Amino acid sequence: MVVTRFAPSPTGYLHIGGLRTALFSWLWARHNNGKFVLRIEDTDQSRNNEAAARAIVEAFEWVGLDHDGEIVYQSQRMEIYKMYIEQLLDEGKAYKCYMSKEELDALREAQSARKERPRYDGRYRDFTGAPPEGIDPVIRIKAPTEGTITVFDGIKGEVVFNVADILDDFIIARSDGTPTYNFVVAVDDALMGINEVIRGDDHFSNTPKQLVVYEALGFKTPVFYHVPMIHNADGKKLSKRDGATDVMAYKEMGYLPEALLNFLVRLGWSHGDQEIFSLEEMKALFNPADINKSASVYNIDKLDWLNAHYIKNMHNDDLAEHLKAYGADLEGHDKKEILLDALKERAKTLKSLAEMVNEVLSDPLEYDPKARKKALKADSKSILGAFVQMLEERDDLHLPSDYHGVMEEVVEAMEIGFGKIGMPLRLALMGKLSGPGVDTIMAVIGKDAALRRIRKLLATLD
Repeated sequence: MVVTRFAPSPTGYLHIGGLRTALFSWLWARHNNGKFVLRIEDTDQSRNNEAAARAIVEAFEWVGLDHDGEIVYQSQRMEIYKMYIEQLLDEGKAYKCYMSKEELDALREAQSARKERPRYDGRYRDFTGAPPEGIDPVIRIKAPTEGTITVFDGIKGEVVFNVADILDDFIIARSDGTPTYNFVVAVDDALMGINEVIRGDDHFSNTPKQLVVYEALGFKTPVFYHVPMIHNADGKKLSKRDGATDVMAYKEMGYLPEALLNFLVRLGWSHGDQEIFSLEEMKALFNPADINKSASVYNIDKLDWLNAHYIKNMHNDDLAEHLKAYGADLEGHDKKEILLDALKERAKTLKSLAEMVNEVLSDPLEYDPKARKKALKADSKSILGAFVQMLEERDDLHLPSDYHGVMEEVVEAMEIGFGKIGMPLRLALMGKLSGPGVDTIMAVIGKDAALRRIRKLLATLD
């Protein structure tokens, strides 16, 4: 059975790069009817943030990625780590290092002067003397001192590291007894049965160290997939300005979770030329072996396009429910269908759609000066007046076509073009020259509101 995991550190929000990694791991587990574990790596108490941990869980709930079993918190597993550290000490595979800060600084300075790679020199590896006083030791694992370490990666292929270039006897427990990242991640993955690890390329350099831990404890090594990073349009690491922001910020901006997941799955993975994927299709088709070897490029226009697609194809009842969070309440509005059908074709985000809805439903507070100059001509007052008179006489107005019929009557009676009535009417209804069709606007707001708005503009023409 395939068992994957997502293991973020709660030191900040969950950004989209992390969500993509979680999505890939989740999809592969679900594709194989396996298990997906959510583990919060919170052993470093100095950097932990409880709010960040809650934000990670909140983001998972919003996008709809479930996990199997309870959320695992590493901070609650300290006794397990201590047990395995003691095992390595007892077996002579790890040792206490009493190196002082002054010794370490002197070593680093000498190595720098010789232009050598900074590394621990193993001076306490076989130490048998009396421990120096006043120093709380760290625990270091005995790493191989020569030869190579081979990482078998499902995306990169086989990668061989020279031990001398990358390893020293690295610390697995700090002087206060807390274990370090590369130790606990290997222990947890092994004990939780994680047999396929999908994670960002920034973790690849940690893999040789984790393999040392696996070997020392006799654990079976998982299959690794290190996913290339997401870059901006300039080929550089994605920054907050580019879009590497809190996942929940995308909700605030009006993106749908299904659009965001569809966008992320295509950042580094593809299935032919297909662009639109339901979650079920993703689960059926995804395979980490198909992930691209090169970095993917973040493109906000693609996200907007996908989000617009999902908005356009969403049932209006569901769409109206979503819009409540953005300040547009269509509950019980009898023309909800007409309004949303007219507006959702033009919306990229829920937030922009909510703004459009409220613009239609609210009387304009002012008139755009440029629109006013363009729309109003010498005969506009008489044309709008004639339209008001005909509108007042009608009691059978319900659909956009009904209001369009009244406009046609004015056009025919006054022998004018449609632009002569359309532009001033739009200005009266919206305060600007953009928006849905004026007949649609009137059908949505109703006869009385339409008359009120037109008369308000007319009052400014006296």
